[in-house]
Amino acid sequence: MPTVAQVSGLFLYPVKSLGGIAVPTAELDALGLVGDRRFLVVDPAGRFVTQRTLPRMALIGTALTADCLVLRHADAAPLSVSLAPDPGAPLLRVSVWGSEGLAAEDCGDAPARWLEARLGVACRLVRIGPAFHRPILKSGSARLGDVVTFADAYPLLALGEASLADLNDRLVASGEEPVPLDRFRPNLVLSGCPAYAEDTWPTFRIGSALFRAGGPCARCIMTTTDQQSGARGPEPLRTLARYRRDAAKPSDVNFGQNLIHETKTGRIRVGDTVSVP
Repeated sequence: MPTVAQVSGLFLYPVKSLGGIAVPTAELDALGLVGDRRFLVVDPAGRFVTQRTLPRMALIGTALTADCLVLRHADAAPLSVSLAPDPGAPLLRVSVWGSEGLAAEDCGDAPARWLEARLGVACRLVRIGPAFHRPILKSGSARLGDVVTFADAYPLLALGEASLADLNDRLVASGEEPVPLDRFRPNLVLSGCPAYAEDTWPTFRIGSALFRAGGPCARCIMTTTDQQSGARGPEPLRTLARYRRDAAKPSDVNFGQNLIHETKTGRIRVGDTVSVP
């Protein structure tokens, strides 16, 4: 089984659209990487809230301890929220894109007040618990039993270092500043492979875990948000649109590969090799 790449980075995003964290190792479960997008900010109607409409969400950092999610912001003391499901927590019906009526645990008034003060909008923080079930809706790649967290559509996203380098070469050549990896929020960063090689593997293995391509990741305005300041500009989406439009769906500008993990348990480490069956 030939080696085609190496895992050079692993990232978790504990709360959808808030800051991510780099980790040396990550465990897989039925939903994806343990700790990834298990929390969600919702509006009073239960609709998911993201940087697409609130770029200031980028300024809220996250951390994970053995027991807690920790929220951090420059103008507030950190706030800890239990990772463990709470049988007594109220269930809210929330939605993420076309997934409606998802049963999520409300995390209480303290996280809601903390987030409202930072974001300037009425919102709640919810958590995945035993009642949560969200099948992957993309019928072209999903199979019976494939489920997902509060992520947009798929459990994981992979991006090659060479793909980012190629984009940044194009940006610099046109007089723009290069952009960092955090604009694209990948879970798996891959090195040692050509640019866009991640688009070409129908399946691949990392250790004992088998992954299946879910299809290219169509990019949105979030890629234009500076994750350190919350400021927004036209790049890199403008440059990507010049050469990464989807031939079958020209409104989509693709960068990175969505993944479904066929192996629902296991562990991935930075430094692991990627092999193609």
